[in-house]
This record gives sequence, structure tokens and C-alpha cells, in this order.
Amino acid sequence: MHEHSHHHEHDHGRHHGHEHDHHSHDHEPREPFDFAAFARGNGKILIALGALLVLWSTVFTVRETEFALVTQFGRPVRTVADAGLSYKLPLIHQVRFFDRRLRVYNPPRSEFLTRDKKNLSIDSYALWQIADPETFVQTVGNEASAEMRLHDLVWAGLAASIAGHDLEEIVSPVPEEVKARKMLDELTASSGAAALEQYGIRVVDVRLKRLNLPEQNKQSVYARMRAERERIARQYRAEGEEQALRIRAQADREKEEILAKAYKKAETTRGEGDAEAARIYGQAYSRNPSFYKLTRTLETYKQTLDERTTVILSSDSEFLRLLTRGQ
Repeated sequence: MHEHSHHHEHDHGRHHGHEHDHHSHDHEPREPFDFAAFARGNGKILIALGALLVLWSTVFTVRETEFALVTQFGRPVRTVADAGLSYKLPLIHQVRFFDRRLRVYNPPRSEFLTRDKKNLSIDSYALWQIADPETFVQTVGNEASAEMRLHDLVWAGLAASIAGHDLEEIVSPVPEEVKARKMLDELTASSGAAALEQYGIRVVDVRLKRLNLPEQNKQSVYARMRAERERIARQYRAEGEEQALRIRAQADREKEEILAKAYKKAETTRGEGDAEAARIYGQAYSRNPSFYKLTRTLETYKQTLDERTTVILSSDSEFLRLLTRGQ
């Protein structure tokens, strides 16, 4: 029994020692990463990666539609306008890109007063682009601020231009009287020069999209327009009636003259015919009076006697001699 106990204790101690060894192995600290050894073994690779990183930080690409502004601690150094690769100093230079394409600015609808005191509600637009990135960055900084400055320039210029022209010079049915195109060309040139000098912005064009009357003035203006059109219509009708009366009078005079000339000609022709007939009758009577008398009597019978005629005459009447006596 003693041997069995000793053996049991020996196995128990061995098992306990094994667990102790296993536990000690699990908590053994790991060795730290030796970067120096790694660098000695991969030095060329690290140098190549560093060179690529430095090269990458010195190169930037400019698109066809962009400007690139190189700055040093916020101060502009140079502007790159040519598309392609360009270079800068790493960590010292920064690059800002700006879209160089045309932009359309649509300011809010505004009311303007013409020289002849007509109030107009005008929708306009402006085409602009960034022309000088350095001035642009130093003065406005971004597109939203640029459009605010552009609005001030265009609004002030448009107000001055509208105030210097009458309404008929802006809107007219006669193309030769309209001066709006020339006015807007001058506005584009003046506002463009100021925008380029002050903000580095090029104003390409300023145009009007829509002209209208203010809502509160429309009804009164329409009433005046209707009254004016009615007055003009009455004037046209009166002139037309007057002209129609002149035409009718002239036609009546010409009618009377034509009828008088026709009557005169007819009477002349009738007289000439009667004279010619009388001459012919005279010649016939002078050649054979009895035959002439016979034909005239027969003609008289033909005109006066028919089935509805009743004639009461004496037996010795000269009118019935040819019928009763045959001579």
C-alpha cells in the first residue's frame, strides 16, 4: 500500500510539472520586429519606394479644361495653363485646380426703370470664365463669391443702360429702332473689363432672356394699350370711310360723264340714221311714188291691225282705200 501511494504521488508530480512547463511556454514573450535588420536586407527596395514617393509628390497633371495654380504657403507662385504633366516642390508647393470652361450665371429677375419712366421686369444671363487664377484667388477665392461680384457688376451696368434708353429702343416692332443689341454689347465690354481687372474674370456675353411688365402694372398697361388700339382703329375707320366717300363721288362723276358721252353719241348716231333713212325714203318716193305709198300703207296696217284691233271707219276713208279698192 505504501508503494502504491508513492507511485501515485510520483505520477501526480510529473503531471503537475508538465502543466507547469506548458503554461510557462504559452506566456513566453515574443521578440520585437527588427526594422534595422529588415532595412539592411531590403535597402534597395525602400530606396526605390522613397524615390517613387518623392517623384509622385513633385508631379501633377493639368487637364485641357483646367487651370492649375501653384501656391507656396498660400501665396501664388505660378499659373499652369498648358495641359499635361507639370512639376512642383514636394511639401512646399500646393496645387489648386480651376475650371477654365464657360459658365452660365442666371441672376434673379429684377425690375429696372427706362428713361421714359417705364418699369420693366427683366431676366438676364451672363457667360463668364476664369481668366486670371492668381487674381481670382486673391480677390474672390471661389465660384460662389465670383458670381456675387459678377451680379453686382452686371446689375449696376444693366440698370444704367436701361435708364439711358426709352422702352421703344429696347422693344419695338420696327427692327431699325431697337438698340438693345448694341446696348448689351457695350455692357459686356464695360463689365468684362472691370471684372477682369478686379476679379480675374472674363465676361464673354451678357444677354436678356425675357422682358415683362411688373405684375402690379400689367392690368393698367393692358387697359391703356386697348384704349390706344381702339383709338387707332377708330381713326383707321374714319379715314377709310372718308376715302370710300371720295371714291364713290369720283365713281358717280365718272358714271355721269360716261352716260352723257354715250347719250350724246347715241343721239348723234340716231340722227345720222334718221337722216340717212329720210334720204333713202326720199329717193324711193321720187323714183316711184305710188309704190312708196303702197309700202308705207302696208307697214301702217302691219303695225295697227291685228286680231285684237277693232277699227270703225267710213267707207270712203283714205285709210281703207287700199283694202276696199286695192289702190
